[in-house]
Amino acid sequence: MSLRRWCLALNVKALHRDTSFDFSPSDYFSLRNDTGNYHTGDITLRWRVSGQSEWNDVDTAAQRPNNPISSRANGSLLHSDFTNVFPQAAQHVSIVRDWKTDRKGNLQLYATLANTGRQTIEIGAFGFPLEFNNIFTNRTATDTTNKCVLVDPYIGLDAGYGSQLEAWRFLTEESGNTYYQSQVYEGNYAWQTHSLAYAENEWNATNPWNHGTSAFIHPGQSTTFALTFSPTQNVYDIESAVASLGLPVAIGIPGYVLPTDLVGKLFLQASAPVRSISVSPSGMLRFTPTKASNGAWKAYNVAASGYGRAAATITYDNGLRQTVHYYVISPITDTANRLSSFMFDEQWFADKSDPFNRAPSVIAYDCQADHQILQEQRAWIAGLSDEETHVHPVPAEVAKLEEMANEVVWGWLQDRNNDSGQPEYGVKRSVFFYDPSHVPGYTYDPSIDWTTWGILGQSRRVRSVYWGLYGAERANPGILKTQSRTWYLEKAYRTALASQALYPNGTAVTSYSDVGLIGETIWKGILDALYAEGMTDYANQLKQSMQARQAVWTGQDDPFGNEMAWDSTGQEGVYVWSKYFGDTATVTKTLNSIRGYMPTVAHWGYNGNARRYWDFEYGGKIEQIERMIHHYGSSLNALPVLGAYENNPQPSTIAALYDLRIGYGGNMGPLTNINAAGCPSTAFHSYADLMQWDGYTGDYGPNYNGHIIGATTYVVQHPDFGWLSFGGNLEQRGSVLSVTPKDTVRRRVYVAPEGLLVEFDAAEITDITYDTVSHSITRPLFAQGTVTKVVFRDVFHFPAVGSLAAN
Repeated sequence: MSLRRWCLALNVKALHRDTSFDFSPSDYFSLRNDTGNYHTGDITLRWRVSGQSEWNDVDTAAQRPNNPISSRANGSLLHSDFTNVFPQAAQHVSIVRDWKTDRKGNLQLYATLANTGRQTIEIGAFGFPLEFNNIFTNRTATDTTNKCVLVDPYIGLDAGYGSQLEAWRFLTEESGNTYYQSQVYEGNYAWQTHSLAYAENEWNATNPWNHGTSAFIHPGQSTTFALTFSPTQNVYDIESAVASLGLPVAIGIPGYVLPTDLVGKLFLQASAPVRSISVSPSGMLRFTPTKASNGAWKAYNVAASGYGRAAATITYDNGLRQTVHYYVISPITDTANRLSSFMFDEQWFADKSDPFNRAPSVIAYDCQADHQILQEQRAWIAGLSDEETHVHPVPAEVAKLEEMANEVVWGWLQDRNNDSGQPEYGVKRSVFFYDPSHVPGYTYDPSIDWTTWGILGQSRRVRSVYWGLYGAERANPGILKTQSRTWYLEKAYRTALASQALYPNGTAVTSYSDVGLIGETIWKGILDALYAEGMTDYANQLKQSMQARQAVWTGQDDPFGNEMAWDSTGQEGVYVWSKYFGDTATVTKTLNSIRGYMPTVAHWGYNGNARRYWDFEYGGKIEQIERMIHHYGSSLNALPVLGAYENNPQPSTIAALYDLRIGYGGNMGPLTNINAAGCPSTAFHSYADLMQWDGYTGDYGPNYNGHIIGATTYVVQHPDFGWLSFGGNLEQRGSVLSVTPKDTVRRRVYVAPEGLLVEFDAAEITDITYDTVSHSITRPLFAQGTVTKVVFRDVFHFPAVGSLAAN
């Protein structure tokens, strides 16, 4: 079971049809009945007489003591007239609300505004507040899973799955007994059908997802806004359910993060023909009509140029408009090279007079102020946060990483001789701290309040540094100069094992070491490498330690917890070891959990974006609870669902392809964090008054590590769209497909219909040819490097009639 989402008119999903399930927080209504607490059915709007400059507000939550006149008129479940609640507005416009059901039994919410005066009225903002049970306060992890709901929008205008969804506005409330806008309660949002009044005021410094609009109501006329709440059987049924309601649906392949050297696909299904497609900024996207296997879909090839956000507005002949939101990036290898150059140039800290012994290392950076972060109230940010990551090894950069590993990580950040009272191979929470008595002569920044976080920190994931150096030598023999590859492998192994260490009194050295931890896919890689290198004793010890943890998860309803009331970082580790040790039930539970918080919508920010909303407080420059876009949860949670796809015996089903779509969206998300200079952001601020990348690089390393591990080019057959490639350019001539990988690493190609994974330790796959009739795959070509290993692995069901041609 997982947290449910529901296909309302946005993208709330339910994994189970359960007529007893309550999507509202009815069990907490007694704590949320004050003025200012928003509920589904409330109405917010801004209006003015046409020609005036100032907006007037209507907010039913702010006027709670004044009850509307309610009845069952007009065939409604409940008909409410707000004339007596807002007497000033009533002189110009009447406001009525109706709850109804349609012929299918779907719940509907209507709000009708009628001009009762003699002057034209302009509606500058109209919003439906939406309240779902996303309150984790005072709940156990199991209760949270069983009772709570997650909501994500598709801010796609008339295709936002209902009345025009122009903007997604966070609703401000007092903290109250439920701790609104905290790590236990993210808060609620309003579905904005119009937003011009906000765009002109609170949001006037930002670039909104959609241009703000208003509506004019002439004397004697009225306008109605409505939502239909339609539950679905499964998460992958949402799009078909939306199409059945007559609303347009857009599906982008491989998603909505589009490198300029990759040809994307866009498929549209609508009840009316496409009239036009416009792009903002102009010229960033080009749509060329092509064909889909199923004629019910309109298909386009999509080519991109430029860098950054781009929106395509599709206008249909029936007047409906739909926006599809893309993020355009440079060719991925260029993006990767800019990132690594930035890390080992701009983020490289080499001042060996530093009293905290942070040099030489990759250190946190402020991309907005354009300088390294050497002092921060949150000590771990300046004390070697999770910044370092690498792919495509360059000798000079590998040399720097070796310096960092041997001079800063081993023996300083990580305990070498057990001389600090910590177990050997333990990792300091932070090497930067506030204690003037221990660093005489060092000048702490007097503008920083050192009393709040001071010496606090969090454990560093240093095994990634060792693992990266080991991998660099495997792929490029001779590139290491300081230590051997097995030296780094041993350090990675001992660091992973040390995470499970206990103090003499039996207390765990690492908090929450018994639950899933960030980056455990690397631990599995370490285990495999130990066996491959003949380091069997080490491998057996690591395996035994991981098996003991996994045995505990088997008996837990929700084995994904940590210091948060609910989290999305433990699932990766639980999946890795549950799959390795054959615990199918826990694997399924983990995948369902991820499907519950990782949506697919036609929007680069929300597509594949694993839910995070508290880490700006821990790693961001702007510290607040806020829905984050593409924090490291995106790429790390992508790994299990991509793994599930690669192990699905029916890879062409909509259910299987759903996993691929959310996984690939999560895998590509971290590339959007990298700006044109190569500086990576911790995440994007989604609030409409911000709409910007955070200035700090905090914790970006795990995000990019997840991206690298998951980088794969997929060859798939879609039941409606035909042959497709996620991550590569595909050309078809009869039964022969030629695929050119464009992913970051270009060492893994998965041919889904054959259940075949082609994987290389080294070299770059430039091309692969697949004959769909003879089931043969011809030998890939290599751009550079020496092939040290080729794995043709029958992942599931390579047919007996197939062959691997070695020509």
